[in-house]
Amino acid sequence: MPTQNPSAEHRSPDGGDPLDRLDTRDAELVRAATHVARTHCRGDEHTMAAAGRGRDGRIVTAVNAYHFTGGPCAELVLIGAAAAQGLHDLETVVAVGDRERGVVPPCGRCRQVLLDYFPGLRVLVGTGDRVRPVPVGELLPESYVWADHQHSAE
Repeated sequence: MPTQNPSAEHRSPDGGDPLDRLDTRDAELVRAATHVARTHCRGDEHTMAAAGRGRDGRIVTAVNAYHFTGGPCAELVLIGAAAAQGLHDLETVVAVGDRERGVVPPCGRCRQVLLDYFPGLRVLVGTGDRVRPVPVGELLPESYVWADHQHSAE
């Protein structure tokens, strides 16, 4: 099976880096998540890495904590790690799989949580030279936004 690794070592058919088509900041985010996936994802407990950029430009990374009872995905760990560092306004996130799997789109639960926490978030999805930013709301057509259905305290 061909690898979907977006790193500079794996070139697109024209010989360039597949991330060259991305905005520099988005490519930097994919590279950060790829680095964490390569260096810190080991075994079955940690198989995904995520990176997020705050509005202030800071990048936070995280890995999933797989457990057969339903451990948190890397994107959910990322939300907590960002908050622990005082970063409460993420603008872009990406997840990358271990074993050179490349960019992996968020699961349904993560899409919903990301939408509820950060309605204006951009999520990087796609493979190889087709990685692109997508508004989180477009990942959930006809989405349910939890905050829209809460009683206001008037």
